[in-house]
Amino acid sequence: QLVDSGGDLVQPGGSLTLSCRASGRTFRLYDAAWYRQVQGKQRELVGKVTVGGAIEYADSVKGRFTISRDNEKRTLTLQMNSLKSEDTAVYYCNAHHPTLYTDDWGQGTRVTVSS
Repeated sequence: QLVDSGGDLVQPGGSLTLSCRASGRTFRLYDAAWYRQVQGKQRELVGKVTVGGAIEYADSVKGRFTISRDNEKRTLTLQMNSLKSEDTAVYYCNAHHPTLYTDDWGQGTRVTVSS
């Protein structure tokens, strides 16, 4: 089970940190990612960190967002800087098992970037 948190209303140019906590002891065996979704649009990948530590980002957030994981604490974090109005969305934490092809999702946390 994943529980994500940290969403809020923030002004353009501001920063926000999203957190995801995983229950169970096998978090280290999963690729972990943040996705976001705007109503009426497809859910899109924001950033991903694999079991092996490889990281990738959507082009739209490169240089502004940083994803990190702590397997001991079973947490996934998304540090978001220089936020733009187009970052407004519901953000979801995801854990994907790379060989079993199973997915777990957080309940979503809303980020609103507006003045």
